[in-house]
Amino acid sequence: MKTLRVLVLLLLVSMLSGCGYNAIQKQDEVVKAQWSEVLNQYQRRADLVPNLVNTVKGYAAHEEKVFSEVTEARSRVGSIQVTPELANDPEALSKFQAAQGQLTGALSRLMAVSERYPDLKANGVFQNLQAQLEGTENRIAVARNRYIQAVQQYNSLIRTFPNNLTAKMFGYQVKPNFSVENEKAISTAPTVDFGTGAPAPAASAH
Repeated sequence: MKTLRVLVLLLLVSMLSGCGYNAIQKQDEVVKAQWSEVLNQYQRRADLVPNLVNTVKGYAAHEEKVFSEVTEARSRVGSIQVTPELANDPEALSKFQAAQGQLTGALSRLMAVSERYPDLKANGVFQNLQAQLEGTENRIAVARNRYIQAVQQYNSLIRTFPNNLTAKMFGYQVKPNFSVENEKAISTAPTVDFGTGAPAPAASAH
């Protein structure tokens, strides 16, 4: 009897493997890992905001509108409850990326303020924060791009026969993805460097 159970178990494992169960699980874990990295990089950026605002305020206290925009945008980002389910909910993901896009635009306007204040541009603390923001924006772009690719691979996997039968049996569903208005903008990390030239326009939400 014990031998029969072992044989049945081995048969089931073999069938599941052949129907893509292991591959689906593996790719699902890849998607989760890439999503965590996206969240980590967005959080890194949010953590920079208070110091950036305070530093710019020291030289441009009357730029209250810009400060308010950044603070409010960061508040909206922070108000979104980030749960594992968020990435699987199209509406929630859309709200998340819209809030992040608003913060991107507000930060662009904040950094553009430095054009009007040479002393601020020369300040060592500001230069350090500017470099950190630029590096973070690059990491966000890379993390988003990897997440987009991981979701595309996952969705393709569970739509392919016979994997689609296995996915349906175990409740694996197609995942929503970041909307990409400009594929080049996603594959190329943005540069947050307003040291020269005209102030940059606000970035659009992705």
